[in-house]
Amino acid sequence: MSESLHDEVIRVARDLIRLDTTNAREPGLGNETLCAEYLADYLSGYGVECELVAREGHRANLVARIPGSGVVSTGSTDAAGSTDAAAWTGSTDAVGSTDAAGSTDAGAGSLAFVGHTDVVPCDPRDWTHPPFEAVVDDAGWLWGRGAVDMKNEVAARAVAMADLARSGFRPRADLWFLAVADEEDGFADVGMRWLLEERTDIRPAHSINEGGGERMPLSDGREVVAVSVGEKGTLPVQVIALGEAGHASIPTLGNNAVPLLARLVARLGDGMPQPATNPVVSTMLAVLLGRDEPDLARAIAEAEALHPSLEGSIAALMGSTLAPTMLWGSNKRNVMPARATAEVDCRILPGTTPADVEALVRSLLGDDLPYALEWPEAIVEASSSPVDGVVPAAIAAFLAAEGDPATVLPTMCTGFTDSNYLRAAAGTAAYGYSPTRTTPIEVLDAGYHNANERIHVDDLLLSTRFHVDLARRVLG
Repeated sequence: MSESLHDEVIRVARDLIRLDTTNAREPGLGNETLCAEYLADYLSGYGVECELVAREGHRANLVARIPGSGVVSTGSTDAAGSTDAAAWTGSTDAVGSTDAAGSTDAGAGSLAFVGHTDVVPCDPRDWTHPPFEAVVDDAGWLWGRGAVDMKNEVAARAVAMADLARSGFRPRADLWFLAVADEEDGFADVGMRWLLEERTDIRPAHSINEGGGERMPLSDGREVVAVSVGEKGTLPVQVIALGEAGHASIPTLGNNAVPLLARLVARLGDGMPQPATNPVVSTMLAVLLGRDEPDLARAIAEAEALHPSLEGSIAALMGSTLAPTMLWGSNKRNVMPARATAEVDCRILPGTTPADVEALVRSLLGDDLPYALEWPEAIVEASSSPVDGVVPAAIAAFLAAEGDPATVLPTMCTGFTDSNYLRAAAGTAAYGYSPTRTTPIEVLDAGYHNANERIHVDDLLLSTRFHVDLARRVLG
């Protein structure tokens, strides 16, 4: 108990990084049960309810909970003058029914801390420090696979949960901690999607996950911190050039599908969308520019010029993006194929339908070359949460209480997180945020799925303090 909160979160983060939970489509990989068991042992020592829920024995999810009391909140103001988060919006009632076990129902304003315990593969030869040794250097940098994505956040949320439990905190609605498997790949379907299907009692009203917290000093002197309010969805498409097979020794024989495919792929251009308005990006642009700018092209150009990390990212949020990523044709060098295929990674906004994507692709490809379209996977629909919800309000209140001059910037992830499953299954107001103040955004961006992933240890403490504050504001 003499250990400081800072030392505690560093210890937990290092312990998690040292557990190799690499996720790839190979038998025996994942092993997220290692982290689930570690976290269950750690949290249960402070009286937190913990259980492991697994579809496969070595790939368990941790479900932890501090039960809610069901006490009514009226949106009071605390002694520090900050407004209770339940009073920020009328969208979510802070009261719900209580079951026989004493836990509040999904509509009761409950909150979930969310994270995944798997990590992407890495090659130790590319690293300054071995990726699973969790080295902390003299400058305070914690190095290791998962230091940014996302065992740092899992550690901060776990330590916040422990700190709340040992302080005697009794939330008015359930406080959950979900540390899940298989986020980085999802192919095994043993993580969040399956967990929410298996456990219909896990239906948090609010959640906080990965996907935000980067601090951007803008070129005009302001600072913003990103809060993810949504994720784009996916609908991959295969473009199949249709030709005629022939012997490669006479290239004019038949109609080689490979050159046809090259011409078709070129018609997709740079894969970026034509700018169109959508609510999240409109709010994002208004915050960045300090005004409503009706000229979208001008708004995007001005906003992206404010910070290098914004370059290209705002434009990619203006509609569906198309990126050819996989190609195949003949399986023999001396055979010109009748068919050649490009698989295109398509990222879509909320409300986009398969018919919308097909119409876009066909409009780009034209009708003068023979081709077919196939859809290798079902649509994963995009989703978003209110930009003025309870959690963003609590984030803004935390920054104000800290005397932090940064402005909350609502953003949408161009990638994917488990928050999408929470919105789909529970209607959860799901957000991505873990604050950083010492780790520059350039270091964060360079660490995702890359070598030399690292986080400054001071940001581990900052994140822990934020999550304690968030739980007290939303559930206190």
